[in-house]
Amino acid sequence: PSETTNDRTAPTPTSAANDPLQSSSNFHLNPVSDISTMFGANGKKYADVIASKLEKAVGDHLSSKAPQSTESATERMGKVTGKRRALFIGINYFGQKGELRGCINDVHNIKGFLTSNFRIDEVMVLTDDQKDPRYIPTRQNILNAFKWLRNGAKAGDSLILHYSGHGGSVKDTDGDEEDGMDETLIPVDYQKAGQIVDDEVHTVLCRGLPKGVRLTAIMDCCHSESMLDLPYIYTINGDLQIIETSKQEGIVTLIGAGTRFLLDGNKKNAVSNFKTGLGLLMSGGGGGNSEA
Repeated sequence: PSETTNDRTAPTPTSAANDPLQSSSNFHLNPVSDISTMFGANGKKYADVIASKLEKAVGDHLSSKAPQSTESATERMGKVTGKRRALFIGINYFGQKGELRGCINDVHNIKGFLTSNFRIDEVMVLTDDQKDPRYIPTRQNILNAFKWLRNGAKAGDSLILHYSGHGGSVKDTDGDEEDGMDETLIPVDYQKAGQIVDDEVHTVLCRGLPKGVRLTAIMDCCHSESMLDLPYIYTINGDLQIIETSKQEGIVTLIGAGTRFLLDGNKKNAVSNFKTGLGLLMSGGGGGNSEA
């Protein structure tokens, strides 16, 4: 919306006989005193600078060597061979703190533009000014609408999601976010039903979509950059270029964690970064009929 509003917004060491990689909680680190003796005060002083430069160098190298794949782009709606289905969600939060004024108008404008210029076979609209309770953008209705949008989708179909409303962030609880925060959609009944975290958006809306289905999401809210929790960067330039990033980030994070610990001997930070890197490594996946 274009209106001016408030912001939408310690591990247990193991013996040498145990497998140190069995779990992150059993990760064994050498005594801090040995590391401190090796590099001393200069190691602590320059640990972040050196580790950051090494992380960048490794990241650049991995990016240059990473395999890339392309798929024929279907963002040109005229080339879609199957059905076109669209879901529009606009929430003004009438009478609530942080009430917005333009989200429902956004839905009407985007819907009007698309339906006037393209064939849209099926449309669903959720706004908080409707009288039918099935189309009020509550938490449950939004999740049900996500399921409706993707239900029965097959190769050649085009699915469109437009969301205009508040977005937020909450502390990540499963270790899959590099910054430690999950992005959220904020339904009209969030105070009672709770927010919708990006993990759930991904699971309900994206996970397991058949290869060849095109999902286009327009997220007009705060914290929208990774709201679908995808492990890829999409660069549209005629074709769809897919570059997997999760595993690369995991490798870079692990190398940075090891370097920092080698220099500053900070065991607590090393374990935390190790868990983050390991989580990124394990979250990487393939595309098309996959869980990505």
